[in-house]
Amino acid sequence: MSAARAALRIARRTAWRSRGRSALIMVMIGLPVLVITAMFTLVETMAVTGREGLVAELGAADARLTRVPAGTELHQDPRGGGWSTGGRDDGGPALGAAEVARLLPPGARLTPFGTGELHLPTGPVEALSTDLRDPLTAGVRTLAEGRFPSAGEVAVTPASGLRPGDVLRPVGAAPLTVVGVVEHPHRPSLRQVVGPDLPLVQPKRFWSPGEFGPGWLAATTRPVTWSEVPALNAAGLHVTSRPMFEEAAGSRYSPANVQHAIGLGTMVIMVVLETALLAGPAFAVGLRRRRRKLAEIAAQGGSARHLRMIVLADGLVLGGAATVLATAAGIGSGVLGASIVARWGGQVGPPDVPWAPVLGVAALGLLSGLAAALVPAVQAARQDTVSVLAGRAPSVAARSERRALPLAGLVLVLAGLGAIAVARRQEGSTWVWATAVVIMVGLVMLTPWLVRFTGRAAARLRLPLRLSVRDAVRHRARTASAVAAVMGVTATVVAVGIGAQSEHLDRQRAYTSARPTGMLAIWGGTMADETWDKLRAQAVRRLPGVSLASGYQVRDTTGRHRYALRYTVRWNGIRTRRTAAVGGQDLLRLLQGRHDPRAAAALASGKAVVFDPSAVRDGRLRLRAGSTSGPARTLEVPAVVATPAEEHQGGFVLPRGLVEQAGFSTVERQLYAMHRPPAGSTLAGDLAEVSPRVTVASEEGYRNLPDPGLWGWLAGALILVVGGTLAATGLAAADMRPERSTMTAIGAPRRTLRMVVAGQALYISGLGALVGLGAGAVMGVALARPMTTHGAGDPATIAVPWLFVLAVVVGPPLLSSAAALLTRTRSGVGRASWG
Repeated sequence: MSAARAALRIARRTAWRSRGRSALIMVMIGLPVLVITAMFTLVETMAVTGREGLVAELGAADARLTRVPAGTELHQDPRGGGWSTGGRDDGGPALGAAEVARLLPPGARLTPFGTGELHLPTGPVEALSTDLRDPLTAGVRTLAEGRFPSAGEVAVTPASGLRPGDVLRPVGAAPLTVVGVVEHPHRPSLRQVVGPDLPLVQPKRFWSPGEFGPGWLAATTRPVTWSEVPALNAAGLHVTSRPMFEEAAGSRYSPANVQHAIGLGTMVIMVVLETALLAGPAFAVGLRRRRRKLAEIAAQGGSARHLRMIVLADGLVLGGAATVLATAAGIGSGVLGASIVARWGGQVGPPDVPWAPVLGVAALGLLSGLAAALVPAVQAARQDTVSVLAGRAPSVAARSERRALPLAGLVLVLAGLGAIAVARRQEGSTWVWATAVVIMVGLVMLTPWLVRFTGRAAARLRLPLRLSVRDAVRHRARTASAVAAVMGVTATVVAVGIGAQSEHLDRQRAYTSARPTGMLAIWGGTMADETWDKLRAQAVRRLPGVSLASGYQVRDTTGRHRYALRYTVRWNGIRTRRTAAVGGQDLLRLLQGRHDPRAAAALASGKAVVFDPSAVRDGRLRLRAGSTSGPARTLEVPAVVATPAEEHQGGFVLPRGLVEQAGFSTVERQLYAMHRPPAGSTLAGDLAEVSPRVTVASEEGYRNLPDPGLWGWLAGALILVVGGTLAATGLAAADMRPERSTMTAIGAPRRTLRMVVAGQALYISGLGALVGLGAGAVMGVALARPMTTHGAGDPATIAVPWLFVLAVVVGPPLLSSAAALLTRTRSGVGRASWG
């Protein structure tokens, strides 16, 4: 039998005998593999490609044609998703099925396929009007219960909560009987009613291609090509056909660039290093318990290479088993999670596994297992066979760490600090993380020296803590691994917290608007004066008692070309373009939130009122007048600086007279008011019924909250730190069994024994958390610059989430020591040997 095969057999039997330790190691190795694999699988499964969603979109048909709202000009791009509007305010006559069939290749067959809303007494519900019995609709909805509906009948989706036999009573229409339950192939949370003759009502919201509208499914004798799409668009039809969903040949992934490769390598190093440090103490536990068996193998002729091979085989067996189980569990969890998440909202496709990244993660897990067993393997090869067989405790402190190790660690830390000072000025955070790895490796190499240095304070501690710290210093190899693991987790989480909080504060400072919070704006596009008058009258009816201020659209003297008067400023380091608001005193009062006599007098005298002081030089404001259909111009106007209603506000107001003196004409096409539409308001839909070229916007202010995912990082840190600390504490308790037996013999209470074990946990996690806090603060400050700067000269924003950092640094040590304090301690009085 070969030595490698024998080592694997020994590792397998040892793992089975020590099932608790083996399970702990497998969890530490497999948990990252499971989580990452599950996320990859979930995202891939929930990403429904165009080809996967083709059946739900077209059924067995060759194309879907949707009639666009009146007055909309459609220009689809080669992917079928681009569109634009403009032109007439009223559309031509709506086409019927016969007219549409004449626009398609000869021999085309059409079946109605319209989407909209069905108005019920309880409110509107999404509806699909088509005959599911028609072969062209095969696969659009699958039958789960009952049968497909005929005239006067409907089918519902499971999310509607209805069953066959129930009756729906649409507003102003005949009752409809539910005869079946149907499911959308990719949207299990969809709440929809399907029937062949539904009284559809179009939603009062802005239309986008394929969203809603009456239409048809078409079976054609040949594919509908792009040469035919412009004619169908001109006829007011949006086209969806199978050639539009043909996936482009070639790889789905873009070529990796240098930063991507460096970022991937950094992630690999961090994961392997952290897993090795976490699982290392657990492997060391196994080495302590197997010391005598390994010594017997050495006494029978086993070489140091054989001993290393046996311990490394532990890492291979446990790492391989953990990787296989975690990968399988991750794939299953991802597929199951996708179906569960889709029931809350979203879509789900067929089970799909991105094998390349999943296999890469599995290889990473296997490598982590080998790396975790590497240090115990070296220790096994160096153990004194005679001392072990004689029953003497190994002289751990006798082989002190080499002086070159702390020195090399110090050099790496200093080099990493210098490199991170340069990396923080580079674009992107990848370089910061790459140099942070150098600092982390240096701190890992310095950790044994830190353990020995902090052990000098043991003499001033109470007895239980003094015993804990001195034992930790004696077993520096075991303690340093656990401390370094805690340090790595803490540093990473603190750095992420500082970076995320800094980015949040920077975005909050960078937020700017031309209107104060709570201001309603109604903008009319290109439309006739008669249409605007109707739109204005409708706005007045829908907003009774609300004072409306007029805004004006800038055009050339002929009134044919629209112009925008703009200037550019830097706001929080970002180049921001401001567009003029043209109006009078009522608009200025809304933008300032008060009456400002100085600003009002300036506006009345024909000057611009500007809310960005940096834009005004020597009392003049330089503007660029741009148009998509006319020549651009540059002009300077007199201006004064005023204070807006809120600090995030910018922009400027121009009086009509000043604009007209500059050679332009103005026409009212905007309305403003300090008014917040209530939830569920149909104002936008009611105005869109007058003209689809109206835009309704309500200024809500800065609404983003700090990233809630930070507390997920905290939960992960708690699991890793507490788990790694308890593993190291278990090893310490095993090594201290003789000391605890002596303490029991001389009458030490059980509470004291528990305090010794809890002291080990507190020392390991506390020292690691403090060192990690320092390293994480440096990394977080470095991360803040590339995450919050927007060009040369823009200062970085640095913010510390103090509550989060306090929880990260204090929480894990307290939990670890509390868990160790509650651990049952067993000790027996050792028997003395008399010579």
